[in-house]
Amino acid sequence: MNSGQSPAPADDQRQHQTSSALSASGRLRGAFNTLVARLFAPVDISSVVMFRVAFGLVMVWEVYRYFNYGWVASKYIQPNFHFSYLGFEWVKPWPGNWMYVHFYALALLALFIAVGFFYRISAALFSLLFVILFLMEKGVYLNHLYLVALVSFIMIFVPANRAYSMDSLRRPAMRSDTIPAWSLYLLASQFAIVYVYGGFAKLNPDWLRGEPMRTWMSRQPDFPIIGRWFTDEWMVYAMSYGGLLLDLLIVPLILWYRTRWFAVIAAVLFHRFNAEMFSIGIFPTFATAAIILFLPPDLPRRVATFVRSLVMPEKHASPSQTLKPGTTADHALPFTQRPLVQRLTVVFVVAYLGIQLLAPLRHHLYPGDPTWNEQGDRFSWRMMLNTKSGDIAFYVTHPASGETWTVSPYDYLTSQQAGDVEVQPDMAVEFSHYLSDLWQRSGYDDVEVRARAFVSLNSRAPQMLIDPTDDLASVKLSVMPHDWVTSFDEEQRLAESFDLDELLNELGEPQE
Repeated sequence: MNSGQSPAPADDQRQHQTSSALSASGRLRGAFNTLVARLFAPVDISSVVMFRVAFGLVMVWEVYRYFNYGWVASKYIQPNFHFSYLGFEWVKPWPGNWMYVHFYALALLALFIAVGFFYRISAALFSLLFVILFLMEKGVYLNHLYLVALVSFIMIFVPANRAYSMDSLRRPAMRSDTIPAWSLYLLASQFAIVYVYGGFAKLNPDWLRGEPMRTWMSRQPDFPIIGRWFTDEWMVYAMSYGGLLLDLLIVPLILWYRTRWFAVIAAVLFHRFNAEMFSIGIFPTFATAAIILFLPPDLPRRVATFVRSLVMPEKHASPSQTLKPGTTADHALPFTQRPLVQRLTVVFVVAYLGIQLLAPLRHHLYPGDPTWNEQGDRFSWRMMLNTKSGDIAFYVTHPASGETWTVSPYDYLTSQQAGDVEVQPDMAVEFSHYLSDLWQRSGYDDVEVRARAFVSLNSRAPQMLIDPTDDLASVKLSVMPHDWVTSFDEEQRLAESFDLDELLNELGEPQE
């Protein structure tokens, strides 16, 4: 072949493939670099500072509540048995009064976070201690405690101490009026995920027919101002669909400037209503504080400047302007100039949000209703979807002797733990293992443990939760489907023969 000949078709194809691959690689690299630039664009730090202060103070208040209500002892010291998360069975409460030390440390670290004192170390230690506390007892799981664990982890990386902090007073060189945009976006995204997934979870037949809202409202006819209408069907549906729409729409409505302040007022009233209606601890206050993350980031600074202009007009300085992406601040953030750190940070942010977007969907991998079998229900923002009441009895059998003992969980557990065992299948299995160990220590080897469990879900007639023929002592908990849990009959309707007053007395508090 001489030099004047055209390339062979195979060579043309290889060149085209190489060119296409290089072009695709270039586009991906360009898109990634654009993402890096946007996530590291400077934004005003003041809203994140406000959230830092609120987060720290709310956590101090939460620790105070544990001391005030005696929960440190009742939840962590007094129980003879503690329920564990899968894979974290080794995490147990500290012995004796060391649990009080744990809570005192949490309060001190939360206060340090609020004032920005050795912020990075304080945030890291608080996150570690809170996650350990969270893992100590599965029976106290609440969605907002899981949210605190996630937010405390994020706060380790967010440079929220660069202004209005003890650290910035000690080290003036670190002061900055701005932070990289990813810091604000990551915190806001975490709360947005909670709202949106909470809204989608409400798109289920029970919620759309007014349950469990109907049950909860019928128990509070003395609720201030509007309680007189709580038994009216129009109010039941207004509250059910209002909560659904707020969860789904509140974030975009706050972000859009035309509806922003209407949405803020609606969100504040919504969380205030929840605080009065339900016993859900710090969540309404925590969620209200997080609204600042969805507002213009320089809003707190502009408000503070306006207030100063009223109090001290002669010293009034012109308000700071919202920084546009791509502008620079007087105090540049040192690490933003390091390309490797920028890229690793973006990878971390994308990976974290990817996990948070996928984890709540895992219940679709399991057959049945997660509200019934509880698989995939935790860590999924399936909040306030049900009220359950149950009755369970365990039967411990020693095949060698033929002896059988009937056991009530209330004889071995706290009332809260026993109530959870009645309605949560995985906790019933854990308790069965505990009973098996107790009997074995008493000289009865190879006992079998079965359960007769009936549960009422959202005011339905009770139905069997656990297969009574399965030996729960031999069941090994795993991420696989729980075939020892019965299937839930979706067609079962409210039992008209139920006495409502009797039912309401049996129903527990709404499960978050």
